[in-house]
Amino acid sequence: QGEWSSDVCSSDLEEFGVTAYTERTRAYIKIQDGCNQYCTYCIIPYARGPVRSRDPKKVLDEVKRFADSGYKEIVLTGIHIASYGKDLKNIGLLDIIKMIHEIDGIKRIRLSSIEPTFLTEEFVKEIANLPKMCRHYHVSLQSGCDETLKRMGRRYTTKEYKSVIDRLREYIKDVAITTDVMVGFPGETEEEFLKTYKFVEEICFSKMHVFKYSRRKGTRAYNFPNQVANHIKEDRSKKLIELSNRCEYKFMESFIGKTLEVLFEQPVKNMEGYVEGLTDNYLSIAVKGDIKLLRNEIFPVKIKEIKDNFLIGEIEGI
Repeated sequence: QGEWSSDVCSSDLEEFGVTAYTERTRAYIKIQDGCNQYCTYCIIPYARGPVRSRDPKKVLDEVKRFADSGYKEIVLTGIHIASYGKDLKNIGLLDIIKMIHEIDGIKRIRLSSIEPTFLTEEFVKEIANLPKMCRHYHVSLQSGCDETLKRMGRRYTTKEYKSVIDRLREYIKDVAITTDVMVGFPGETEEEFLKTYKFVEEICFSKMHVFKYSRRKGTRAYNFPNQVANHIKEDRSKKLIELSNRCEYKFMESFIGKTLEVLFEQPVKNMEGYVEGLTDNYLSIAVKGDIKLLRNEIFPVKIKEIKDNFLIGEIEGI
């Protein structure tokens, strides 16, 4: 799992090529590299350089090749995909999404991650009306405390972030919202951590990647005062992971009794006779079945129960 975090691949623009060509049913296509954000904890803008977008024709040609090979889901990846097209003329992320949407054979388009500042009302309205767009948005938070966000160099407040999440939930039914949260950033007091805890508790993400801050030479935060002790980072991380697990369970539980479209991928490890797949809103589903018949097929599944981090169901109409 954890595929929603943006990947870091070859820095050579000419090597964009196939980002991932897996035995699964999802093809990962890198559409840009580099970043202009300069968050204080991050080395990427220094290591990878400024934003460079991949030629849209090459992106579309690759999507067509994947479609011709039988792939049904495309995942658009990059360091900062919201900035796609900033270095090109007359094209942006929404434009390339719409072009991919027109390609026959592709049933789903998923974004690996996206900055909250890009999710304007106009953008959300547009993507909500594209039936192939997966109802899953990984919207990086990093901290639920405004003071911490400011030190991180993030370009939004918690109020602005919350309005983005509300917007997604208003326009996109049953949307899955996943995120990253960092604990132990320099200067993070217990009070600041509690603000983050309460903020993420209020939003209740469907999945949360919690990680501990680590110093990176060459970043501004490396020399920040008030570095947080490792045992405090560990304690805060555990608390957020427990909260994340509760919210994830709550999200999964809300689909019991419902019928969901599932793209099947592979046999379930440690569950003999079961095959797993993903819904467009990032739920892991398991059913009894034959992988030879189900792999790379989309079927409606009636959800019965939760077991071992899977929603267990039965395929309808077979």
